Amino acid sequence: MRERIRTNWMHIVHPVALAPLVLLAFDATTGRLTINPIQDLTHRTGYAAVLLLVASLACTPFSIVTGWKRLLRLRRPLGLYGFLYATLHMLVFAVLDFGLDLRLIVQEIAEKRYIVAGLAALLLLTPLAMTSTRGWQRRLGRRWKQVHRLVYLAVPLALAHYTWSQKADIRQPLALGAIVAVFLLLRLPVLRRWIEARRRKPGDVRHSTQVTGGDLP
Repeated sequence: MRERIRTNWMHIVHPVALAPLVLLAFDATTGRLTINPIQDLTHRTGYAAVLLLVASLACTPFSIVTGWKRLLRLRRPLGLYGFLYATLHMLVFAVLDFGLDLRLIVQEIAEKRYIVAGLAALLLLTPLAMTSTRGWQRRLGRRWKQVHRLVYLAVPLALAHYTWSQKADIRQPLALGAIVAVFLLLRLPVLRRWIEARRRKPGDVRHSTQVTGGDLP
């Protein structure tokens, strides 16, 4: 049963990730957006981007804790969907809100730090999305992992953008920030090895010791 659940997760990711976009398109074409439609589009695309990026970052920590290696396969689609919504978020800002007026856009960026953080996050995510294929992974070799470590800076910047853009209640972005901090801690090699050792059965640990000469992976 557990194997079936793990196998089917990939089939769940795509409809769940696309659901906000489908709902947004439905609301936009049927006049169901709020009284400020551009603000509604901006908020909903940005919120979807943040949630999907956090979900992508969660795959490795959950895999460490549970031992479910198949979770790692979800990182790429979740991250790419997060980038899709982040790009739509930027396009709503630049095209619909400011009509591609570069002077006004630059002025707005210079005056508001949350836009700087959001733009920086998107710029960092762009090479990750462009090099997410296996072909690029082969071309870059060891450098591929180095490039994709930029996500550990991009996601906090996206959360800073979300936090600073809130005018009143910042509890939700702060809660997401705390969750991301826990995810990053779980990736520390010392803590990761301790969790994996605790998760193993005593027989598995002894077997690993015999095979690897005492070093747990």
